[in-house]
Amino acid sequence: MALNLVKLCVGVESIEHLQESIDRKLIHKRTSGEEAIIFHITRMIPKRADELVDGGSLYWVIKGNIQVRQRIEELRPVTDHSGVSRCKIVLRPKLVPTEWQPRRAFQGWRYLKDTDVPRDLKDVDSGVLSLPPELRRELAELGLL
Repeated sequence: MALNLVKLCVGVESIEHLQESIDRKLIHKRTSGEEAIIFHITRMIPKRADELVDGGSLYWVIKGNIQVRQRIEELRPVTDHSGVSRCKIVLRPKLVPTEWQPRRAFQGWRYLKDTDVPRDLKDVDSGVLSLPPELRRELAELGLL
């Protein structure tokens, strides 16, 4: 069974905002001749890397709720400009909305237990996706999503 990560998506207002950011990055990379991949760099390399790349996802916490996930394609060890080892988590650019699940703030990333993984929203109720982000947030705060 695949293993998943959960991480705060700092500075992002909504799923739509995250997707726009991803799209902009991909366009820039393609036009500048860079490798057109989406990635997130973390300080620590997960010890259970093999389980993560075997179908795992990175679940993003946006505004206090897990709202979306991205499939993990690869983990690449990298060294930053200061010579410090890091981990580049290569992600699929396609976002998969999930059921909203409240999360308190935390630092870094955490493994997400199978019992805590929210279902994909398309599997639950695709009508929720048509709601404006502000309304989705209010409904989630009321425990209705």
